[in-house]
This record gives sequence, structure tokens and C-alpha cells, in this order.
Amino acid sequence: MRDSIYTIPISEVFEPKCGCPICRMRDTLEQRCVEYIMGAAMMEPDVRVETNRLGFCADHFEQMLHQKNRLSLALMLESHLKSLRESGYREIVQKAAAKPKKRGGMVNVNDTCFVCDQISRVLQTMVGTVAHQWQKDADFQALFAGQEYVCLPHAQLLLEVGHDSLPKKAYPVFSEQVIKLLDKHLAEVEGDVSHFCKMFDYRNASPDADWGNARDAIERAILLLSTRDFREGE
Repeated sequence: MRDSIYTIPISEVFEPKCGCPICRMRDTLEQRCVEYIMGAAMMEPDVRVETNRLGFCADHFEQMLHQKNRLSLALMLESHLKSLRESGYREIVQKAAAKPKKRGGMVNVNDTCFVCDQISRVLQTMVGTVAHQWQKDADFQALFAGQEYVCLPHAQLLLEVGHDSLPKKAYPVFSEQVIKLLDKHLAEVEGDVSHFCKMFDYRNASPDADWGNARDAIERAILLLSTRDFREGE
């Protein structure tokens, strides 16, 4: 697959200072990948081999359904379904026939996804670039520290990649910045979720009761924990 479609200047991702920058990076990569496989890649044999092998998760099937080219999706599904029948459902049969203790290490149906696989590979590389740029560029360090927050899964990714790629003296400072961006937002969301719960107390039943920032607290908590935004209009 052409890696050129994933070329995104790191500074552009961090400039908005709204939400988690790694979520923005993932969303851009995801959109480009889905658009590519639904368009130019439709007839590329190497892509078709991989989509047949890996299939797609429910999230990315939904994103493909929202694309205009339903014929591309139908052609991929035709090829994927044929591949499944020709394989004799090998993975299902092998797992069913395995001893119960061994099934845990085997792949389940729909555990693999072509888009997830692509995004995971590229995102890991790009987060490494983020850590490298943070190390060498003081202006980028300030831009990084000025982000609104980082979500929990991407904070973990930043910390893991930073630990493995940054010098020992630099990592503690990087780690401190990541944790600060996570912890501040975590405290805010936790407070808003608690306030949301309190608003259902009979003592707060007045139409004029102050909800503060709690009305979308559930969605923001899910976004913080899962990287996915389910707020209406987002």
C-alpha cells in the first residue's frame, strides 16, 4: 500500500490545540485509508489479498458504508466472502477443534481488520516522530505542552514509544508532560461525570438547575477512555 497517503506534517496535527492530538492524527490516517481502499486501491491485487485475509472491523465497515462508492465496497465484499468460502472457514474450525486452554491464544472471527492494521503500523511510526521532534525542537515542546489533553490509550502509546526511543535523561520530562495532559483532563471529566450523576438527585430537579459542563460528560468520558467521539455532530 502506498505510504505516501499517510504523509502528515506533525506540526499541523498539533496546531489546533483542541482535543487529543493523537486522536486527530489517527482520524486523519483513518479517513485517508478508507478513502483510498474505496477508490484508487479497489483494483490493486496486493490490497485485495490483504483485505481478503484480514477483513474489516465493525467501525470501519460503518465508515466505508458512509462513502459514496458502494460498488467498491460490494466488490471487496464479494472477493472477501469468496475467500472465506474457499478457505473452508479454517480459523473457525481450528479454534473449535483446539483444546479449551489453547483457544485463548487463537484469533477469533472479526478480530482482524485491514484498516486497523494499517493505522496501527503508521501511527506507531508517527508517534515515534512526535517523540523525536519533541526531543530536538524547543518550540515543538511548547506546542506539545500546550495541548488541551491526551486521551488514556494515546497517553499510553506516547509513554511506551517515548520510553523506547528517547534518551534516558529526556524521557522523564516527556513522561511528565504526557501525564500532566492526561491527569488534568481526567480530573475535569471525572468531576463532570459526578456532577451529571448529582443532577438526577431530587434536590436538583429544578428546571433552572446548573448543569455546568456535565450534559455531555458521558460522551467525553468515553472519548477519554476509548479515543472514539460519540457526541452528536462530531
